[in-house]
Amino acid sequence: MKKEDSKNIIIFGIGNSGRQDDGLGWLFLNFLEEQNTNIDLEYRYQLQIEDAELISNYDKVIFVDASKEEIKEGYYLNTCYPSEKYSFSTHALEPETILYLSNKLYNHIPEASVFGIQGYDWELNIGLSEKGSLNLDKAIKFFKDNVLIDYL
Repeated sequence: MKKEDSKNIIIFGIGNSGRQDDGLGWLFLNFLEEQNTNIDLEYRYQLQIEDAELISNYDKVIFVDASKEEIKEGYYLNTCYPSEKYSFSTHALEPETILYLSNKLYNHIPEASVFGIQGYDWELNIGLSEKGSLNLDKAIKFFKDNVLIDYL
């Protein structure tokens, strides 16, 4: 939960380290745990409706997840906006839906971003693909140089 001395940011790492590159979000959080920051971290297999209440306590949220998209740099950091979209065919909720629910239920929308890291392999296996690992390194460098500096 929110720390009194925090700069009021929470980062969700979404994925599953037992499915190769699907673990990119978790490994990104592992890197952040090693840093001396006041950032709150949450590991998730998938986002759930309860996360709307959690993010309502923060001013800023970043959702980090592996992406199957072709991404020129190997990662992206995009602004995330609330959306009512949801699906009954899956248990997973999109970050946009969590923002929408936070506003609808708790009257609060934190500043939000999605940090996607391109992955390549998704089989039941522990360990990243070589390309996924390279993209994680690039994403970490970008984050350290452009985002993390404000939270050290």
